[in-house]
Amino acid sequence: MPITKSAAKALRRDKRRQLINQKIRSSYKTAVKKARQNPTKENLRQAYSVLDRAAKKKVIHRNKAARLKSRLTKKTPKKKTSAGKKKQTSKKSS
Repeated sequence: MPITKSAAKALRRDKRRQLINQKIRSSYKTAVKKARQNPTKENLRQAYSVLDRAAKKKVIHRNKAARLKSRLTKKTPKKKTSAGKKKQTSKKSS
């Protein structure tokens, strides 16, 4: 138990912050899990947003948020486009 007044106040403050941080931590873990199971554009957008908010509030480190976002991006299915393929032209010298 806290002995001084300031220690008692700090304990009350820390309990409030702990509840807030738990809520943020839970929301980002849920969003990441959802995005991993079903990597749609909307789920990724949601996960990015929650991760950025958690990093901004210093619940997680910004590098951890960046790492998780990078790994989620790798899991997304890539769209196949024909823009990447170029026609080859042969040059003949006469």
